Amino acid sequence: MYAILLLLTAAAARPPVHRLTDADTARWAREARAVTIVRDDWGIPHVRGQTDAGAVFGMIYAQAEDDFNRIETNYLNAMGRLAEAEGESAIWQDLRMKLFIDPDSMKAKYASSPPWLRRLMDAWADGLNYYLYTHPRVKPRVITRFEPWMALTFSEGSIGGDIESISLEALQAFYGDSAGRPRPGEASGRPREPSGSNGFAIAPSNTVTHRALLLINPHTSFFFRAELQMASDEGLDAYGAVTWGQFFVYQGFNDRAGWMHTSTGADAIDEYAETVVRDGGRLYYRYGRGERPLTAVRITVPYRTATGAASRTFTAYRTHHGPIVRSAAGKWISVRLMERPVEALSQSFLRTKARTLAAYRKVMELHANSSNNTVYADADGHIAYFHPQFVPRRDDRFDWTRPVDGSDPATEWHGVHGVGDSPHVVDPPNGWIQNTNDWPYSAAGRYSPKREEFPAYMDNAGESPRGLHAIRVLEGRKDFTPGRLRDAAFDSYLTAFARLVPPLLAAYDSMSDAAPTADSLQRSLAGPIAALRVWDYRWSASSVATSVAVYWGDTLAALTRADARAAGTTGYEYMATRATAEERLAALAAATARLTRDFGNWRTPWGEINRFQRLTGDIVQPFTDAGPSIPVPFTSSRWGSLASFGARTYPGTKRMYGTSGNSFVAVVEFGKDSVRARGVTAGGESGDSHSPHFNDQAERYASGNLREIYYYPGQLEGHTERSYHPGE
Repeated sequence: MYAILLLLTAAAARPPVHRLTDADTARWAREARAVTIVRDDWGIPHVRGQTDAGAVFGMIYAQAEDDFNRIETNYLNAMGRLAEAEGESAIWQDLRMKLFIDPDSMKAKYASSPPWLRRLMDAWADGLNYYLYTHPRVKPRVITRFEPWMALTFSEGSIGGDIESISLEALQAFYGDSAGRPRPGEASGRPREPSGSNGFAIAPSNTVTHRALLLINPHTSFFFRAELQMASDEGLDAYGAVTWGQFFVYQGFNDRAGWMHTSTGADAIDEYAETVVRDGGRLYYRYGRGERPLTAVRITVPYRTATGAASRTFTAYRTHHGPIVRSAAGKWISVRLMERPVEALSQSFLRTKARTLAAYRKVMELHANSSNNTVYADADGHIAYFHPQFVPRRDDRFDWTRPVDGSDPATEWHGVHGVGDSPHVVDPPNGWIQNTNDWPYSAAGRYSPKREEFPAYMDNAGESPRGLHAIRVLEGRKDFTPGRLRDAAFDSYLTAFARLVPPLLAAYDSMSDAAPTADSLQRSLAGPIAALRVWDYRWSASSVATSVAVYWGDTLAALTRADARAAGTTGYEYMATRATAEERLAALAAATARLTRDFGNWRTPWGEINRFQRLTGDIVQPFTDAGPSIPVPFTSSRWGSLASFGARTYPGTKRMYGTSGNSFVAVVEFGKDSVRARGVTAGGESGDSHSPHFNDQAERYASGNLREIYYYPGQLEGHTERSYHPGE
């Protein structure tokens, strides 16, 4: 009765949504009655439906309760409709998406999808529409009615999908304003913050309890994913991190298996240099010994203005390789990438139900994961590393990191690599596996896949300070417990500075007294050098040396960036091996001067500078030194910190505030008869600044103090805030 009254009240208070019918509202109410949402004392939803579709209905409804704005924004971005909400500045972002995402095509793919997947997409749309119907005060910016096919536009889950690798500036230069405009933040002098995640799997042979362990540690922009549990009477019972608006657990576990995705260095996206010619008023591109007509498509991008709606229409071009996205050296550049939304959505959901290694590997045969490495562990004691399952098979003679000749048939793809002929490792004798977005060739120490056995395009990432750190904390240990795995994940050693600081000390010690400014420079740097000389290369909130090292490293990176690019090497490698003594010392002088200017003394502890702050539910967070914030002891992962905190200053601030890095962190232990886990989420579950769960995990997040995860109903006893059906 209560649900019926609520429906009537909502209907009276809100104009009918687009094409709303009595059949819709009756169906939504019926679906809602078959779903239960339990909110624990951290506000995290535990959703149970009689069917998988019911679980999807309930979990997306719960997501909408926590942050509908992020759900809608993700789909505005995915469908190329962001400018309808944000105005002309988003036109090029929308055009980029519309080159690949066409509603008519997605509707056809939905119609031809397997019936089980259509049921999930139907339930997804129903859950969101029911939320809007029962929350008339929530005003969508654009999408007032969700349709099932829309789920296919955002099917993979990575923080930046393949399409977003395409340069907006180059796209804008080709299709419109030749000058282009940099995106906010791109002109910053700071090194680019590394993206990605950490995954560790520990075999029973290396644990005290002889149970497999899994570390789940995605590094994303903060608040990009929610934490929840979704279960059904059809065998679904997954817990973990869910990207806002998607209906599958992206990184998480069920009672028998767990999976952690890290960003891959595999090359699954290719550019083709197309030779375009005009003949009789038509455009063609050369292919083999002939020419093919260039396809032209009209794309309209609506956008919001101060006085109403407007639009721009573009003529977009494509070859059989893919759409044209830029020009270079007189050629038009097309891009080819994975376009398999049905398979991608299927794989993303089905792997959450896989409870054995064999079942998980079978799901991977859909070959629709292009951007993620996988670290896996299960209750049978298996651990594994898998490379992405969508890596095109290509001629390894070509340099696929650059545009290849689109007219040469030898540059075509020849299917995709399977698990068997991609880098992978299962149950290595060393008893551990790691990936930190580095190459797969150190995933299991000396038992790792061998680089020489695979094409060069299998990895563009190489080794990293964070990967070396992971090996350092995992190698040679047989005493792992969940607590010790947590400690390894937050180990404070900074491998990059262990390599970078000694050459700086040597440069200081070898300063020539004959140099005109040597004496004064030696005196001015004596204090910072002394602090670095006795430093153990470990971060902490109280560490002055960490402050000096980070500011020095940032300054040296900016100073040598152009030279590193010209030398064709990474900034870190250039700083370690090629920076001059003068550059190292000049960077230290500039860094200590900045610390003194901003904080009154270069001897400022790291925790006074590096802060976590969450003031509003805005997607783009505001920051102010006048507002409350808490110290964070760990640093950016660029310095080799396993716990990652990507922070910088903002207009009007002297302190550095984090926006990315550790987001959801969990340590999972798989027993024969049960699973146990502890975890933490950045800030809190809710995007509502008035909610008690908006920032209730912030202190735990900063200190790495993981809380118990309530996976079983018995664990929820005494920890339940509310149990309800959607709509109540």
